[in-house]
Amino acid sequence: MTEAMVLMRFPAGFLSLSHRPVSPISEEEGAHTGEDNATAPRRAAEARRVLLDRICDFFEQHDLPVTAANLATICGGLSGSHQELAQAFAAREIAGEPIDQRWLDTLARLDPDSQSRIAELDGLMDKLEYALLRFAQTARSAQTETSDHRGAIGAQLELMAAPDDLAQVLDLSRAMLARIEQVEMAMARSEAETASLRENLAKARMEADVDHLTGLPNRRAFERRLQSAAMEARSKGEPLSLAFCDLDHFKAINDRHGHEAGDRVLCALANSLIEYAGDRFFVARHGGEEFVVLFYGLTKDAARQRLDLLRLAQSGRQLINRETGQPFGKITFSGGVAEVTEDADTRSALARADAALYRAKEEGRNRVMVA
Repeated sequence: MTEAMVLMRFPAGFLSLSHRPVSPISEEEGAHTGEDNATAPRRAAEARRVLLDRICDFFEQHDLPVTAANLATICGGLSGSHQELAQAFAAREIAGEPIDQRWLDTLARLDPDSQSRIAELDGLMDKLEYALLRFAQTARSAQTETSDHRGAIGAQLELMAAPDDLAQVLDLSRAMLARIEQVEMAMARSEAETASLRENLAKARMEADVDHLTGLPNRRAFERRLQSAAMEARSKGEPLSLAFCDLDHFKAINDRHGHEAGDRVLCALANSLIEYAGDRFFVARHGGEEFVVLFYGLTKDAARQRLDLLRLAQSGRQLINRETGQPFGKITFSGGVAEVTEDADTRSALARADAALYRAKEEGRNRVMVA
């Protein structure tokens, strides 16, 4: 498709913010176009500034939070470096549908590259933990061995006489004992440091899996749990369903009451989900105002009924902004449910549940739809 054809397909002003790729010109390319060595770097710097301006305008236009994940996704789409993201942005704009945080989260969770990065990170952490374990075992073994040698040498020294011709041997042996003791002390310190590193690593891994606002597992933890739960469900021949839950009109809550009050509303819904799920289901915060629930052993229809009971209970509660005394009004959520084990592709359930959630939003919110 030519650029002229692309321009005809997009609404006015659309490409000025987004999908015309911005690629710095290298010095070699500048030479081919007749530019000198000073012009090409200047044009590259100008291109970077244009891209940064477009990214800033995009964040402001769509009222998006500036996060590392959003920056990566939006930069990939606007710069043209990620063709699939650019096409997704274009299709969304052409359809006249909103580009909001939930939609960006959908792109991220359906992006196989993001999943491979999570798997790569987990793999590196596993290797590091294994290396620390092996080092601790080696240090402990060496410490035991040197201790045994030190004891044997010490015992022999006690048995030996000390005539003048053995003085040098005894001095050398005592020096060796002192050195062995130093090595033992160093190994003991290394073992203690390794144990501390392993403890810190385990703590860091646990913290990396937790959403610090709500205390729920985060999307990273959910991705791993989804894969393991799907494998277990298929091996047992049992159903497994998942649901996306999205707070209704959350932006209006933030605009009216402030972001701190909005955070308290998110925590209230998280507590409701935890109380409802108990030990039977897995609940996580997936991002923004969106939560996800895994229903073990339930078909999508049974999962929808369970989630709908919580929706009814939640919609009947009256929450008050404790800072101002003003009521928040009715706090509701919409849900989309899909059955993971209906398809051999585990991740397709995410897209189906997301589509069901969109239908619930379009049909008036405060309802749960099945894929």
